[in-house]
This record gives sequence, C-alpha cells and structure tokens, in this order.
Amino acid sequence: MKINWGTGIVIAFVAFIGFILFFVVRMATDDRANHDLVTKEYYKEELGYQKEIDAETNARNAAHQLKIKKTPEGLLVVFPEKIDPKKLEGNVSLYRPSNKHLDFDLPISLSNSHLLIPDKRLLDGRWDIKVAWEYQGKAYLHKENITY
Repeated sequence: MKINWGTGIVIAFVAFIGFILFFVVRMATDDRANHDLVTKEYYKEELGYQKEIDAETNARNAAHQLKIKKTPEGLLVVFPEKIDPKKLEGNVSLYRPSNKHLDFDLPISLSNSHLLIPDKRLLDGRWDIKVAWEYQGKAYLHKENITY
C-alpha cells in the first residue's frame, strides 16, 4: 500500500493529538501533580485581608522597625527598644513553601526586646516569616522571606 503526502499529514496530526491527549490524561490522574491551596481556609482568610494590609501599614510607618537577623543560635526577631515587652502580644508564623509539614507558629512572649527561634527548628532553605503583634491596641504585621 502506498501512502501519499495527504495521508501522511493526517497521520502526523492524529499522532500529535494522541501524544498531547496522553500527557493531559496522565497529568490529570497523577497524584504527584495534586496541588492544594496555600491555606485550607483560603476564602475565609481573604475576607480579613484589609486588616492585614492596615497592620502592615502600621508596622511600616512605626518610628522603629522590627528586624530579623540570622545568628548561630537561630533566628533572632528584634522588636523596637521603646516597646514594653510585657504589653506586647502576638504570634510568629514560619511557613515553608516546599513542605507544609515544617510550618509552625510561636506565640510571642518576651522578657526583653528580642525573640529567638532555635536553630534546630529551622532547616536550610526558604522560609516565609510573618510576625503579627498588637501593642497598645494597635495591630502590626511584618512579613519577610528569608533563606536560612
């Protein structure tokens, strides 16, 4: 049987479409390609986003800024010196984009103006840090991405 050029083009198109459909079906059914939302309650958190924007603005406009430093003992979160540590309440959230099982939260309890996150809790790699605190009825929020 002799195949002319028109039949060859149709066979090439059918083979290409079959190739693409094979990979589409394979990726749609593969569990390794299952992507979750970043947080479980994504839409609920979206409603409170304006409060987060206001808290970030408060932190940026503050006279003294919060600083995050890498030290041999761990990660040091340094609050402004003028803040009374006993009146400060809040939470430090560490988010690991590559592995949600490494995420953790720490309550802020200070005896002086800094908080140390131990080195043994942090693996090398990228971390998204979110420090949310309230001082004298005003909310503050500091976000930073670091590579530890």
